[in-house]
Amino acid sequence: MDRMSAEKVRTMVERSDWGRLRQHLRGWNPPEVADLILSLEKKDRVVVFRLLPRDISSEVFAYLDSEHQDHLIRDLTDEETRQLLAGMRPDDRTALLGELPGQLTQKLLNLLSPGDLKEARKLLGYPEESIGRLMTPDYVAVRRHWTVARAIDHIREKGRDSETINMVYVVDDNWRLLDSLELRKLILADAHHTVDQLMDNSFVYLIATDDREKAVSTMKRYDISTLPVVDSDGTLVGIVTADDVFDVAEEEATEDFHKHAAITPLRSGYATTTVWELFTKRVGWLVLLIFLNLMSSSVIAAFEKTLASALALAFFIPLLMDSGGNAGYQSSTLVVRALAVGDFKLGQWAKAVGREIVVGLSLGVVMGLVSGVLGFIKGGLAIGLIVGATMVSVILMANIIGISLPLILVRFGLDPAIASGPLITSIVDASGLLVYFLIASRVLEL
Repeated sequence: MDRMSAEKVRTMVERSDWGRLRQHLRGWNPPEVADLILSLEKKDRVVVFRLLPRDISSEVFAYLDSEHQDHLIRDLTDEETRQLLAGMRPDDRTALLGELPGQLTQKLLNLLSPGDLKEARKLLGYPEESIGRLMTPDYVAVRRHWTVARAIDHIREKGRDSETINMVYVVDDNWRLLDSLELRKLILADAHHTVDQLMDNSFVYLIATDDREKAVSTMKRYDISTLPVVDSDGTLVGIVTADDVFDVAEEEATEDFHKHAAITPLRSGYATTTVWELFTKRVGWLVLLIFLNLMSSSVIAAFEKTLASALALAFFIPLLMDSGGNAGYQSSTLVVRALAVGDFKLGQWAKAVGREIVVGLSLGVVMGLVSGVLGFIKGGLAIGLIVGATMVSVILMANIIGISLPLILVRFGLDPAIASGPLITSIVDASGLLVYFLIASRVLEL
């Protein structure tokens, strides 16, 4: 959607030129129409949406975020909503029903056809973050004893209702998954061969109750765009496609970013989040960090005499604490991301800690020399030794804390992203101050 086209649409809306607008939108792609609707005034969005051809309105609706879907669906009539839901893919419909308030979800369920209602209730019965909520039951399956010609005829007949036909699944009489075949393999095979002759019984699958993040890692590992989903008995119940997995990957990455910044993850995009929600998502962590930061204040109070005897020590407190916090945040970020993408396993913790000790010492020596020189210039040899030695110790300690805290959280079954930057910084600040004043007391013989 270019700027000129968007302005043209707005002009048609202002003039209420609905006939020309409806005709103009016919050549647009669904994502472009979704962007257009979001750019309009709230009062005009439902009007433009009602003008969309029925065959694309459901697809456009799926590209809107949950907040705008909620607002839009409240303005539609029951009949318009019924048609919209009927045209949506099962996985998109499940995502919508799972995001809306309970009362509105129940209203929408009552508008579904008996078949769609049964399907929706089945998908909503899976755990919220599971692959079962993500999958679609629209796929193509064939039997192993069929000829290739019969299988292709079946694909032509049933493939119209399937989300994708790139992969065709082989099942037995009880619908248990036996194999997955690329459509290309069937097309290039001899028409008189049986499906069984094409099978190699080597396929990748997911279980409906698995966490949805597993779909992301599995697709990435095996470089495939569609995955079959089975239940605990091996029965094929659906498929997961790349477009759904991309959405999950983006949501999970965003959630980790929020947690690592000590923010409770937002339910929707930043632009649509209310001021109150932004406040509540951040205030809890910030209040908790106040009490953690009291540890730093307590350390300073305990070494008040040491600080009073050499006021130059106060000059270097921000330098040392910020450096330690930065180093710890770097280490925690590296390990949290490595754990998220499967690049690092918990069993490798000893090797990882050993590497960070070496890196921490190397960084600490370089930064210690620089800060030691600054300390010498500011307060003489004693202050230079104190600042330099403290910098080495703080950087080493920060690296160890930064990599260890996420691993400890994983060990106890918690999300490692909780090891946020502010949390790491607060812990390193208090520990670093204690090391600083202990070294100062020893060097100055206080």
